[in-house]
Amino acid sequence: MKSFKPSPWVLPQPVLILGTYDKDGNPNAMNAAWGGQRDPDEIIISIGSHATTENLVTSNALTVTFATVDTMVAADYVGIVSAKNNPDKMRRAGWTIEKAPNVNAPLFKEFPLTIECEVSQLLDHDQTGCYLVAKIVNILCDEAYLDADGNPDMEKMNLITYNPIQHTYVSLGTAVGKAFSIGKQLK
Repeated sequence: MKSFKPSPWVLPQPVLILGTYDKDGNPNAMNAAWGGQRDPDEIIISIGSHATTENLVTSNALTVTFATVDTMVAADYVGIVSAKNNPDKMRRAGWTIEKAPNVNAPLFKEFPLTIECEVSQLLDHDQTGCYLVAKIVNILCDEAYLDADGNPDMEKMNLITYNPIQHTYVSLGTAVGKAFSIGKQLK
């Protein structure tokens, strides 16, 4: 076995797009990879010091969506371009933007699944960033991405994950087993 120094290699890493409004009501989005579920109704995301970080303080709300193969180029773009320096960032991303129905944050129509959130806490908030803890208010799913039972179908979404080792995006594949069931084979 080869050893490596500590690195952010917990896999898979979601490609999260955080949507916020600035103090003037202008929409913004950023790409974040270090996030996950904290509790059934809370998520936690590590974010640096960005325009989005400032927006979270003033708006207290955000949307969180997951990048897909179809949204990958613009999702990467909003991660490498700052709204602080590029005021036309959202126009160049080319997304259809609406106000989210339950929180004061933008909804990007091109994404199949969106989580509407309110900021619960900004932990360890300083000039380098913070840990965002957000309460899930509602989850929206485009009906084209529902399964036969009316639930979101991850396989239909063509979600991508971030590979922090080779710095690539990887398409998530098909289901290979039924959770909480397949292991019963070993009983």
